[in-house]
Amino acid sequence: MAGRLSSGAALEVFETLDSTNREARRRADAGARGPVWLVALEQTAGYGRRGAAWVQAPGDFAGTFLFDAGAPGERLGELSFVAGLAVLDAVESFAPRAALALKWPNDVLAAGGKLAGVLIELLAPPALVALGVGANIVSRPEAAAYPTARLLDLMGEDAPPSPQAFAAALDAALDRRRAIWRKEGFAPIRAAWLDRAARLGERIVVNLPDGSVSGVFRDLDKTGALILECADGTRTIAAGTILSGRGE
Repeated sequence: MAGRLSSGAALEVFETLDSTNREARRRADAGARGPVWLVALEQTAGYGRRGAAWVQAPGDFAGTFLFDAGAPGERLGELSFVAGLAVLDAVESFAPRAALALKWPNDVLAAGGKLAGVLIELLAPPALVALGVGANIVSRPEAAAYPTARLLDLMGEDAPPSPQAFAAALDAALDRRRAIWRKEGFAPIRAAWLDRAARLGERIVVNLPDGSVSGVFRDLDKTGALILECADGTRTIAAGTILSGRGE
């Protein structure tokens, strides 16, 4: 199934793919540049950050946006925050009264449970990108190592959106957020992200490649790095995973 969305991007929907990000890479290797959304109703080998498996139940969303980000390589890290805000916007368009938050850098949380995540991969320099999004629409994975959430629980009596409808909402939200980013830079994106940040001002634990560190989440720097107030001083963390809010 194919179509076109409000931003002008193409939409292609597949019954089954191994992974929407892998399909984007195959397209890029063949010379495609997008913009196109590749949405799978089923993934047989979906993955997230650091190669972790992403479980997708029927009715959940798995999609990748293949496009030229149009930004210097050193700014591509900012796209994680643009994308996180866009996914939150899309979820909120179906559940406007839900209490949603963003976990650094781009997970969308509902009542502390992970509802959606983003995986961005640079496919070809300078800025050809696969922006993958997974969202729990109708299922809440029970075997996950962290709390989870689903959009269905936030919608009251309303029927959940189809993957195609969620793709349309996400495309519109991403188009709006990218327009702000292109015109005004990272500062308004950073401010909007901090306004919805989970655990800001709280003690957290961050898993790093060489161990973990605990401290109070104070801010983001101008590149989006996490500023953590630790017992031995302030640390700036460019990459890591927030494990908990306890600091134990």
